[in-house]
Amino acid sequence: MSTTQKCNKRAKYPSDISKRGWQVLKKMLPASKSNKKIGGRPSLELKEVVNAIFYVLKNGCTWRSLPHDFPNYNSVYGYFSRWSKSGLWEQINAALVQKIRKRKKKTNGKKRKKRPSAACIDSQSVKTTSIGGDERGYDGGKKVKGRKRFILTDTLGNLLAVYVCAASTTEKAGAMKLLQYIKDTKVLKELCKRIKHTWVDGGYRGEELMNWVRDTMGWIWEVVLRSDDIKGFVVIPKRWVVERTFAWIYQARRLSKDYERTTRNSQSMIYLAMIRININRL
Repeated sequence: MSTTQKCNKRAKYPSDISKRGWQVLKKMLPASKSNKKIGGRPSLELKEVVNAIFYVLKNGCTWRSLPHDFPNYNSVYGYFSRWSKSGLWEQINAALVQKIRKRKKKTNGKKRKKRPSAACIDSQSVKTTSIGGDERGYDGGKKVKGRKRFILTDTLGNLLAVYVCAASTTEKAGAMKLLQYIKDTKVLKELCKRIKHTWVDGGYRGEELMNWVRDTMGWIWEVVLRSDDIKGFVVIPKRWVVERTFAWIYQARRLSKDYERTTRNSQSMIYLAMIRININRL
């Protein structure tokens, strides 16, 4: 008899992972351990745990509001939290990015390297809720009380790294925190080791920051500004890629605000949003 707790057949939710996607993802998840030998309950079916996490992410509900045909919400959150602490979501995202890049070709027909050589950085301020949590502040420019998301993407828009902090953090300080976080995190450092050139907007300009990036990361820091002669919306070269990535992750309702108590879980939710997208691309 299987030691994995099987769930009754249920109707499919739009947020459920596809069969093909599960075949890719299950190889990246840690093996499910059973407590049967010591008198505990059998472990949950990991596919249903992932489906429950995706349900919360896509629909923006609370963990307690998970439908009853999913595993118990406490157990689902327990898996999500443990995998967040272990850095699993960062590892899975990095692996998927490399798989996708290997399948994409350049405009000249040549194959891409699995690790990028150029990237873009930008930030987004979002409101937090009354639940509270650490790292909250007020962004005077955007008039937002909450947190700020700093992301690094490659030229295809794939998410490479994310760092969440108080919304009161300036662009320059946030960029430095993001890059230092990449340098201190093994899987992110490995993913970004080929990067030589980075494009940013005017909020990140300054010789002091440029020199810090050069000395710390060895990257060229290029500021791309919007022309003052053009009115209305315009696609800004290089920078539009990272803006599109923000639009992609915003499709997950859980990310319409920052509902998480910890910035670690906030970062995990952003990685999960891109993991859902990237799994469907393979």
